[in-house]
Amino acid sequence: MQIADLSDIEGRRYPARRRTQNLVGGASPIQAHSFSLGFVTLDPDGGQVPWHNQEQEEVYFVLEGTGEMCLGDERQIVTAGQAVYIPPGVFHQMTNLGQTPLRMLYCYGPAGDVAHWRQELAGTLPRAGVEAPPLPDRARPQHTQPFPRTEATE
Repeated sequence: MQIADLSDIEGRRYPARRRTQNLVGGASPIQAHSFSLGFVTLDPDGGQVPWHNQEQEEVYFVLEGTGEMCLGDERQIVTAGQAVYIPPGVFHQMTNLGQTPLRMLYCYGPAGDVAHWRQELAGTLPRAGVEAPPLPDRARPQHTQPFPRTEATE
């Protein structure tokens, strides 16, 4: 039996002020072919999954907190208990609006690598309105600053 215990998974910190822990796929002891699953904590007041897209379809499920979800040209507030479907190829972004951490699950399929993790660490994410479609009106800005390399991000 394969078991991934969230308390044993260090995960990775990203420049946009979030921590991602892979439960299925990535560095997890559980590997699946059809999907990947992870737990994400967005830091208070602006922690973010920045504007990006990928070939897999995906779902974000908010467990705690309040966030701004941008999907294509739409922008909406999402709260605990809500799930958002993200079609393949559509640019999307989640930003924590609250003063406490936003905790969410992501699930995408098929399993595999998503380039935006490496791009964010390298500071090479496509910029909204420049190399990527613009963010929806009144959306929080995309975080695009490179992250200082430390042992925690290796």
